[in-house]
Amino acid sequence: MDRIDAWTTFAAVAEARSFAAAARRLGRSPAAVTRAVAALEERLRARLLDRTTRSVALTDFGAQALDRARRALVAFEELEGAGGGAAEPHELGGRLRVTAPVVFGRLHVLPIVEAFLRAHPATTVQLVLLDRVVSLVDEGLDVAVRLGRLPDSSLRATRAGEVRRGVYVSPAYLRAHGAPRTPRALERHTCVACLPVTPVPDHWTFSRDGRSLVAPVSTRLVVNTAEAAVDAALAGLGPTCLLSYQVDAHVRAGTLVRILAAFEPPPIPVQVVTPAGRFVTPIVRAFVDASVETLRRALGAPSE
Repeated sequence: MDRIDAWTTFAAVAEARSFAAAARRLGRSPAAVTRAVAALEERLRARLLDRTTRSVALTDFGAQALDRARRALVAFEELEGAGGGAAEPHELGGRLRVTAPVVFGRLHVLPIVEAFLRAHPATTVQLVLLDRVVSLVDEGLDVAVRLGRLPDSSLRATRAGEVRRGVYVSPAYLRAHGAPRTPRALERHTCVACLPVTPVPDHWTFSRDGRSLVAPVSTRLVVNTAEAAVDAALAGLGPTCLLSYQVDAHVRAGTLVRILAAFEPPPIPVQVVTPAGRFVTPIVRAFVDASVETLRRALGAPSE
């Protein structure tokens, strides 16, 4: 194992605070990662990490070494990409672990992964679709596509677009019952609540003149997935509140209609994130760039 690789391995363990998580991120066995760090410590004649059965922590020397290692690895990455020595796009290879919300990931991130794999035959990708936020560092993940604002300052984020939360209904329902003109009018309709979007089924949040507005609605059906809410709305059971990406295809096809647009809350940002302070490998950088470019085309340029 060369010295750059040894320092990359140490940085991965230090950032994850775990040999197992670092091994998942690097696509190696925990034993190989442990040996690499031990060999680095032996060469330096200094301990970088304090190990217990439950945790891994930096020593004082290890903290200083990690800071210098990060700067050196970033400088090496820049050197590798500066000119004649840079790898051609088709030469990029390695293992990526990517996470995204389930429906958004299937509709928007999976096509990006498919195109990326075709462009880079030496790459493997693990795509983890979850409707919960997980720690990139603890889970050994390289990239996440997240919806919403990011309070976590340990993440490096690039805004790639936005989605809306709106109310959608079938044309057949509108013909039979008419269109509600205000959120309050939903009390006179039979609504379909989708718990991930409207966790309080009989009170939905709207916005008017920059102020939040909570309106009571008459809910006849409550479901726990967007797919079920879409199917119920298509069947004419009533209006449902969903995120725009979950219904865009049906809106374009004319099988669902967007209503109450003037009362929609502010758009929700879509962001591509990586752990801050981590050495960004060429393959991770290439995937982030491809994701941002593709999502901006699909979702519209983000409004800053």
